[in-house]
Amino acid sequence: MICAAASRSGALRCGHRLARSKLHAGQRRVSVSTMASKRIIALDFDGVVCDSVGESSLSGFKAAAKQWPEIFDTPEAEAKKPELVEKMRAVRPVVETGLGESARVRLSEKMRALLTLFGSVRDDWIATDLAGWLAPNQIYEGVTEPIRAAMDSDELYIVTTKQAHYTEKLMSDMAGINFPMDRIFSQTMSGRPKGEVLQKLADAHPEARQKIFVEDKLSTLEKVNKDESLNSWDLYLVDWGYNTAAERERAAANPRITVITVEQFKSLLAV
Repeated sequence: MICAAASRSGALRCGHRLARSKLHAGQRRVSVSTMASKRIIALDFDGVVCDSVGESSLSGFKAAAKQWPEIFDTPEAEAKKPELVEKMRAVRPVVETGLGESARVRLSEKMRALLTLFGSVRDDWIATDLAGWLAPNQIYEGVTEPIRAAMDSDELYIVTTKQAHYTEKLMSDMAGINFPMDRIFSQTMSGRPKGEVLQKLADAHPEARQKIFVEDKLSTLEKVNKDESLNSWDLYLVDWGYNTAAERERAAANPRITVITVEQFKSLLAV
């Protein structure tokens, strides 16, 4: 289920009309380009392709129980786990990585140690109960087939804060897509900002007829927007995922950013 659809205001509907206009303008621009060249399409993963907040919240709780057993590995904490997971879901729009789910439970100054702990908890869960780990993750309705088609027609990449092997596993087992590992760029492991990855992709495909970046985090798109070296990228904010109505309205007012629905996402990847 696309979580943001029900909360659109009149202003947002106006923004979507503007989005359609900007999207169609982009389609007209590329239609006169040579069809021999491909587009570069960079997709965020969590919040664009996959709703992983359930799994990352549960992994965060498991990691917190290991880090602070006196607080979280108790019958009382276990009884409150559903409530805590829902609270983690509520703050997900301001959490940058799955690691942040542990930090949401209790702040820690040892982020690298927490990253290792969080990863080991996930790895143990996958090794001992793959079905249980997959189950809380949900691929957003309507995104799978456009992605599959774009893999054949364009240069498609995933640029994500999630570790690459988790992304690949979810694409394979949940979306049914064998997505190449060398096309998944993990910001969590490399520490490389997404803007830097976009520049690398542009340099690798100088012949590309269009460069498209699709995100659910407005702050990420705004950072790219400020980097003049990335002005050739067309920026899209999905109206599902981990953003708020206020952020979507702000994005719709930015002439550089197009807010898109899932139907417009399908059209965008089909061009």
